[in-house]
Amino acid sequence: MDASDELLRGADPAALLTLEGAIRGLNAAMATALGRPAEQCLGCDFGEQFLGRDFGDLWPASQRMSAESLVVHAARTKAVAMRVLDFPGRGGAPVACLIEARPVKDSTSGEQLVWVHALDTRNDLASLLIPFRMATTAADLGLWMYSPHEHQLEWLGGAPALAATFPDPTASLSRVISAVHPDDQGAFRQLLRPPPAQSPWLRLRYLTQHDGWHQLAAQTRRIQLGYDGPERIFGVVRDDTKQEKHRKKAQAALAAERQRAKEIADFSSALITAATEQELQQVVLTRLAATFGASGALLALVDEGRLRISTDAGIAMWEAEALHGMSLDHPTALPEAIRTGRPQFIRDREDYVRRWPHGAEFGRLARHGFDYAFSVTPLSEAGNQPLGGWLVTYGSGHRPSLDEQTLMGTLADLAGQALRRIRLQQARVELATALQQTMLPTLPEHLPGLEVAARYRPSRDGLDIGGDWYDAFVTPDGTVALEIGDAQGHDVDAAAFMGQVRSFMRGIAAREPHPAAVLTCTNELLVTMGAARFASCTMLHLDPRDGRVTGASAGHVPVLYACRDGSHSIRELAGGPVLGVVPDTEYREETFTLDEDSALVMVTDGVVEGPGLTLEAGLERAGTLAGAALYDGLNTEETADRILDAAVAVDHLDDVAVLVIRRT
Repeated sequence: MDASDELLRGADPAALLTLEGAIRGLNAAMATALGRPAEQCLGCDFGEQFLGRDFGDLWPASQRMSAESLVVHAARTKAVAMRVLDFPGRGGAPVACLIEARPVKDSTSGEQLVWVHALDTRNDLASLLIPFRMATTAADLGLWMYSPHEHQLEWLGGAPALAATFPDPTASLSRVISAVHPDDQGAFRQLLRPPPAQSPWLRLRYLTQHDGWHQLAAQTRRIQLGYDGPERIFGVVRDDTKQEKHRKKAQAALAAERQRAKEIADFSSALITAATEQELQQVVLTRLAATFGASGALLALVDEGRLRISTDAGIAMWEAEALHGMSLDHPTALPEAIRTGRPQFIRDREDYVRRWPHGAEFGRLARHGFDYAFSVTPLSEAGNQPLGGWLVTYGSGHRPSLDEQTLMGTLADLAGQALRRIRLQQARVELATALQQTMLPTLPEHLPGLEVAARYRPSRDGLDIGGDWYDAFVTPDGTVALEIGDAQGHDVDAAAFMGQVRSFMRGIAAREPHPAAVLTCTNELLVTMGAARFASCTMLHLDPRDGRVTGASAGHVPVLYACRDGSHSIRELAGGPVLGVVPDTEYREETFTLDEDSALVMVTDGVVEGPGLTLEAGLERAGTLAGAALYDGLNTEETADRILDAAVAVDHLDDVAVLVIRRT
């Protein structure tokens, strides 16, 4: 399958665009999210020329400019960018999604494309709310969210003065209604019913705990948080009360401090748990500016001595273009801070020009003039390998306090530690994957009367390398030998032991035509060597001329037999214990026939067994999938993919292997 097609296979909305923004392809989720049939989204085919529709034209007018600028940035700078955009949604409720634009290359044609897709934010819905919170703060409004199923309102922040009116972050619906004036309670309840889109402003009187009645104005809107995410009712509130008391200001400061403490805790936790560079990027760009009351943030990561830039919603795309791809040796503030490990604070444009007279100007500084400030914080200490840094922009006259600077440095250290861990793990994964691939065999390309396909996926524990293996080869007597096995462990030693066992069996099979005898000889060899590990294995000899199968098992999971009519059976072969443990073991074998248009499926236990799945249930599920695949007319490659994809849901830490053999 084309690598570009793989980018559209996910369940979340995704599209592939040309550098000019024309749609080259999209998945059903993206078409559904945009509220149009896929055919309308794709455009027209005129002979050899395909005219794709402009991606921006498919968005609502309020979102069109943001969607277009997202694509333009990825196309021009070859950098990753993110924005929170609202899909039109169904039933009138917009769908707020965190959208990423990423440059990709079509592996078939070599064409440069832009991959636009919705990121999975189910474990971080708070990142979708940050633009709403920043907007309401800027408009001097408050923001709350109502969950109808829990009958609970959650205060999300906004204008500090309004925070004093709602000192508790969460409150039950009954408690809030009890504070509303009796004559206004009916109208308030009406606000909480799911509106078709956005309600009109409603005025009501609200009794606070400390300074009496307040005259408020409120408006609600129904929003879905993420594709296939939950729907919530969001409300903005404005305090129209003319007089504000000292107690209210104190409560506002306290509520703001609580909110800030929660944001910092969430920020730190998200940095620590980020598992990939993309997740780390998402955490920084969705939280950094909001945490420090800044107007925008920019993340720069170092790749081969040059900066790779991504921005948040507060910095326009064109403002960061001059920094993307900049050398780490360039005489300007951002590279210098990263290179030396020393933070920098620039008060205004005059300060910048004085300190870096030959540096490239950051576009935002030039646009906003002398009073615009920004700070740069490296992600690693002086003397360590430069990893990157972030830049935060502030409005006119802002001067970060010593506490702010210290906190900024602490969070940057956490981000640097996370990035170092992520890159180390990635290097280990790449090493393990390369090693594993060199040890897995190449299946015979042409087997008359047979189709053979295999799949392997490493474990999610240890070094992502393990002892599962498969093999298929033609024996001297013309039969096809098929084997699958699982060596104990998930490390380099396990992989090495697996390689030994597979080599032993190949060598023995060259002169021994019976699977049981191959297992017997292999077992004796391992026992004699005093091997510290053991292995389970199933070996079959299949005659493609008449479908005769002879098989034996050494403590391995049963074989699945799938038929063209969609049925299946489970064959538990004769054999003996696992290899390398019990000396003088004589393994037994049995014979059966593989009918035409039927298939055998050989798996390791990671495919059919897990914390929430018994072996019996897993075998039944895999057999059902195999039978359905044959019934649907899938080939062995597609059948193996279907079984392996289903195994991911088992949540097993073991590595997994699948070998499918169909008699044509």
